[in-house]
Amino acid sequence: MIRIAVDAMGGDFAPGEIVKGSVLASLELPVSLKLAGDRQALEKELARYPKKGDISIVHASEVIGNDESPVQAVKQKKDSSLNVAVALVKKGEADAVVSAGNTGALMAASLFALGRIPGVERPAIAAIFPTPSGPILLLDMGANVDCKPKNLVQFAEMGSQYAEHVMHINNPRVGLLNIGEEKEKGNELAVSSWPLLKETKINFVGNVESKEILSHKVDVVVCDGFVGNLILKFGESISDFTVSLLKKELSKNIVTKFAAFLLLPALGNIKKSVDYDEAGGAPMLGINGVVFKAHGRAKAKAFKNAIRAAHEAAREDLVGCISKMPACRQAGSAV
Repeated sequence: MIRIAVDAMGGDFAPGEIVKGSVLASLELPVSLKLAGDRQALEKELARYPKKGDISIVHASEVIGNDESPVQAVKQKKDSSLNVAVALVKKGEADAVVSAGNTGALMAASLFALGRIPGVERPAIAAIFPTPSGPILLLDMGANVDCKPKNLVQFAEMGSQYAEHVMHINNPRVGLLNIGEEKEKGNELAVSSWPLLKETKINFVGNVESKEILSHKVDVVVCDGFVGNLILKFGESISDFTVSLLKKELSKNIVTKFAAFLLLPALGNIKKSVDYDEAGGAPMLGINGVVFKAHGRAKAKAFKNAIRAAHEAAREDLVGCISKMPACRQAGSAV
C-alpha cells in the first residue's frame, strides 16, 4: 500500500475540502493517508465522514500562508503542516507528499528536506493540460524563470519519463515550445536547445507552436518557467471564460434554455474532457522524492485526483525512472 503525506492545512479551502478529498481518495485507492495539521481541526472534519479508509493525523501547530516568503516561512515555521508533511517522506514514513499550499514553500521545503535527484541541476514543475484527445504534459510551469539549454534538455528527459511511466504513453513525443517549426526560429535559448534535444534518446519531434498545444501534436511540451507559467495562467482563464460565456448565451431566452437542456449530456462530456480538476496535481520533477502540488483553489475532487496522481507516481517509482537519465547515471557513477 502506498503511503501519502497530505498537507491538510494548505490551500484556499483547507482543511474542509482537503479532508473531504482525502476521504474520497482513501475509499477509491489502495493508500494510507497521513494528514498533517491541527489535530483538533482535522478530527472535527474527519468526524463528518462515518465511512473512510486508512487515514491518520500527524499534528502540526503552524500553517504557511500563500502571502508569506517561501524560504523564510519554511525556515521559521518548522512545525508547519507543509514542513511536517514533507518530513514524513524524508523519514521514510510516507512515499509521497501532496499539498495545495504555497508553491514556493513546497519547493523550498522539498529541496531542503529531500534534495535533488543526483544529476538533476534544476527541478521543474510540470502540469497536465487536458485536451479533447487526451492529456499532455507541460514543463516548466514556473520554478525556473531563467533557463539554460541544458536545463531544457533535462526538463524534456524528466517529462518524457513522467509521460511514459506515470501517464502510460508509449514513446512520448516531446516538443520544444517556440514561435515557429523551423529549428532556426526563436530566441537564443530555443535555438541553442534544439540541437541538444535532437542528440538525446527521447522522442524529440522538434518545435511546437502554442497554437498546436491543444491539438495534441506532442505529448510533452518543454519551455522555461516564465513562458510556461504564462501559458498555464492563460489556459486556466480560457477555461473559466468559456464556461461563463456558454452559461450566459444558453440562458438568454426560452429557446436557448431548451437547447441547453438538450445539450446537457454533450456539454457534460466536453466539460469533463477539459476539466483541470480531473488532472489532479502538478509533479515537482527532479526532487528526490514524489512531491505533488495541487491547485491553491483545489476542492475535494481536484485534491482527490492529486492524491491519485501521487499514488501512481510512487507506485511506478518515478524517482527511480528519472534517475536513469544520462546526467543522473553519470552523477551516480562519479560518487
